[in-house]
Amino acid sequence: MFHKKNLLFFLFVSVVYSSIVQAQDTTQKIIAGRSNASEQMQKPYLILISADGFRYDLAEKYNATFLKTISAGGVKATSMKPCYPSLTFPNHYSIITGLYPSHHGIVDNSFYDKMRNQFYSIRNKKVVEDPSWYGGTPLWVLAERQKLLSASFYWVGSESHIDGVDPTYYYNYNEAISIDRRIEILKNWLQLPEEKRPHFITFYFPEVDHEEHRYGTNSQQTEAAVHFIDQSVKKMYEMCNGLNLPVNFVFVSDHGMTNLDTLNTIPLPAAVDTSKFWITSGSATAHLYAKDKKDIKPTYKKLKASAKDYDVYLANKTPKKWHYRTKNDKFNRIGDILMVPHLPKGFNFWGRKIAFGAHGFDNSLPEMQATFYAWGPAFKEHYEIGNFANINIYPMIAHILGLKIENKIDGDFSVLREILK
Repeated sequence: MFHKKNLLFFLFVSVVYSSIVQAQDTTQKIIAGRSNASEQMQKPYLILISADGFRYDLAEKYNATFLKTISAGGVKATSMKPCYPSLTFPNHYSIITGLYPSHHGIVDNSFYDKMRNQFYSIRNKKVVEDPSWYGGTPLWVLAERQKLLSASFYWVGSESHIDGVDPTYYYNYNEAISIDRRIEILKNWLQLPEEKRPHFITFYFPEVDHEEHRYGTNSQQTEAAVHFIDQSVKKMYEMCNGLNLPVNFVFVSDHGMTNLDTLNTIPLPAAVDTSKFWITSGSATAHLYAKDKKDIKPTYKKLKASAKDYDVYLANKTPKKWHYRTKNDKFNRIGDILMVPHLPKGFNFWGRKIAFGAHGFDNSLPEMQATFYAWGPAFKEHYEIGNFANINIYPMIAHILGLKIENKIDGDFSVLREILK
């Protein structure tokens, strides 16, 4: 009876999962009427790959043989520094715009905008797809404006119609398309007639982040996810090798990951009157937005006096190195009071079960450091570079593709110039 119940439960879960997968939008979106300008057809190709949560040491830790070999033969960073907070949406959007989160507006995975009187959350599809939340110029927007076609197999903002410009070819985010089918579609893009062929492509893997959150960084599940990505990127590389095209690869992650003490979490401090603040929080960050400015300093002082296992900052007094102060906050979206826990503690304000693996902490911590590898005709061989900030990827890619940067960015091309041939 026990085994029968388990089998029935498994079948039930499988049916529910299948229904969810089937409900996802797996249709390719194609913007009609676009073509590469004649001069752009001579440009190289670049595939920007992100493996979410792929901490800087995971390839070595779990012996990802292809990534170890290909990065050793190309360019490898000892690690890459994410922006603060070291979270998925802020950092993917920083990589693709060359801006700090305080300058592009996606200051957390969830936050409050007082001017709109509205919350942004990565779980709210309608809000995520609203272009008015996003500042900066994503690389696909830059490319399309200059008549260089782009494609996206997922990236933060790629389905948000930013500045009214989508990648020529893109998919709404879903996890229903198999990796082999995704690689086949990538191949199809690169075999289109020259005038219709995308030269800049983004490609996103969620698997490592998923398993780290569920099971932690030292789990067999995380190891399996690392090997899955390793073999998937190998398949992509071998496929591209057979096309006889000048394809460059940039393999990155958005942040690292660490394990939390899930048994001893930090509850909402008694000093916070929830009737006086809007609150957004994850395990690694908490923003308090005052409904009345007069409540900021008294609450801050109470929190400061009673703080244990976390730091408390006024928005204009956060660490300068974060570029996350009131004066940096272009869209006024950082909380009036910011709270940051001390590892291995995490916040649990609402009494829910929190994930074992977490990120979002100080972007200088070793556990939060990300991965950067690059290889292809544009890059030097057998070259290692030290830790650098991820905002510097944007001007490097623009240079490789011959794109003129139209607006001010925080990234600096001189940082990564040395890795190019």
